[in-house]
Amino acid sequence: MQIKKYMSILGQLTALSIPLIACSQGGSSSSTIAQINYPLVTIANPNNPNDPLTGIGSIDYIYQIGKYDVTISQYATFLNAVAKTDKYFLYDERMATDLNSAGITRSGSEGNYSYTVMDNGGYSGNRPITYITWFNAARFANWMANGQPVGVEDSTTTENGAYNLNGAITGDAIAKNVINPNTGKAPSYYIPKYNEWYKAAYYSPKLNNGAGGYYLYATESNAAPGNVIGDKPNQANNFPSSTFSVTQSPTYLYATQNYLTDVGAFTNSSSYYGTFDQNGNVYQWNDLDGNPAPYRGLAGGYWFSGAYSMQATIYNTNVPDKTDNGVGFRLASPAQ
Repeated sequence: MQIKKYMSILGQLTALSIPLIACSQGGSSSSTIAQINYPLVTIANPNNPNDPLTGIGSIDYIYQIGKYDVTISQYATFLNAVAKTDKYFLYDERMATDLNSAGITRSGSEGNYSYTVMDNGGYSGNRPITYITWFNAARFANWMANGQPVGVEDSTTTENGAYNLNGAITGDAIAKNVINPNTGKAPSYYIPKYNEWYKAAYYSPKLNNGAGGYYLYATESNAAPGNVIGDKPNQANNFPSSTFSVTQSPTYLYATQNYLTDVGAFTNSSSYYGTFDQNGNVYQWNDLDGNPAPYRGLAGGYWFSGAYSMQATIYNTNVPDKTDNGVGFRLASPAQ
């Protein structure tokens, strides 16, 4: 992945070199899908200062953000609800075949697809979903904002809600709707802007004798995180040049080994607000400043990157239809 030192999140943006997604087609429905629970944490302390190192992070309102990345089991529930045909490529075959991050298997034929969480070196369901484009994440946000409906991919399920996608799977990312046309209210779930993601990850109102400030890492630390799973503080799923977190071995097993950790597995390494894995495990899509653009942000580092890529001073961008086995997402929500 191409990494850049932070300069201006609204300018000098550079795309990552990530392979184009490879998928299958389809569309139809069923009617008895269990709904998911997506925990949120509240990001308070409005009107916080910007980070002096980057010039961003100030938010003048209270909001919520996902405590965890969206998981494989949550995404499988989404697929079973709306992707019996999958005409907008919500499923990527590598979700089953890339054992570094799998997965979800798909069975059946077009019009009657079903999706199952895999056992890949243990149960995969609580790990973050990968091979997610920005368009996939936006459709998941629409589905959540519309109340997790069951049905074909249309304006009431995946194509409108938080974002008016109207069938788009390539091209520019679009701005979030002010009002969800399906509810008549502000969208209840959406992809966070970079400022929102950044504050949730790095800000603490306790720093600087209560004046507030920013950590360099999203584990409430200015020291590079370790990578030991469990309750040690300041840990994340990353590769600090010596060992992978899951295996604690320097050997990379391309064809056979899972390298994702369960969301929240580093139980004493949250941000100040209680989010987990904003550093490491997978990069997460963000909406930059929210304006339409031919790129969107990716932040936080992933399982095969070291501490440098997790720093608050580093950012990434990519075109919204690209992804790989180190890209996932979390959602944000208005304050309740």
